[in-house]
Amino acid sequence: MAGSQIERALSLIESLTSEPRGLPMQTLAEQLDIPKSATHRMLAELIRLGYVRQNPENSRYLLSTRLVAMGFRYLANSGADIVQPILDDLARKSGELVRLGVIEGERQTWIAKSQGARSGLKYDPDMGRDAPLFYSASGHAWLASLSDAQALLLVERQGVGPAEEFGPNAPKSNAELLERLRLARERGYAWVVESSAVGMSALAAVVADPGMAGRSGWSALPGLRRG
Repeated sequence: MAGSQIERALSLIESLTSEPRGLPMQTLAEQLDIPKSATHRMLAELIRLGYVRQNPENSRYLLSTRLVAMGFRYLANSGADIVQPILDDLARKSGELVRLGVIEGERQTWIAKSQGARSGLKYDPDMGRDAPLFYSASGHAWLASLSDAQALLLVERQGVGPAEEFGPNAPKSNAELLERLRLARERGYAWVVESSAVGMSALAAVVADPGMAGRSGWSALPGLRRG
């Protein structure tokens, strides 16, 4: 893996975010494609700084709660907590899961949610994930706010992913995706049925900060439903 020490360290942290039970140093070295000695030095420094810890029982490396705490502090100070009552009210009225995705650069990340369902099967995904642009309602809502060329470029850069990760009604081609974006522009919202997963439908709309339109600051506010 090429890149600076900072890039390597951040890549290491990103690898650990997907493995709450931790990873062995050998696995991290292979994922980063760097020598074990360099991996060991980075882990030792991250442990010293308090971002990583080592499980004494199996010697696996895990993220500490420091990054989580930093994330919560950032969201609180940025004013994202102001949106939570709105999500809670929409979830209560709709009886569905409502999520907020914030767009920064070429990424849309789900950062907040409220579960409105009180019974039955509940769909409750982890926050902090990037919204899949090709087949999710959140992705379609954002892409519909862009030109077709811009939308396809973002999808290409993110990638579509393996077919087993999405539902049977996901777009089969770029042409089909563009048709769905056209419909989303006409309606003013994106609507998908069994596109993200079997048995799940979703609605999403874009909420824009007037002072940030065209830059970061766009958000997709989706309501998701299993049924």
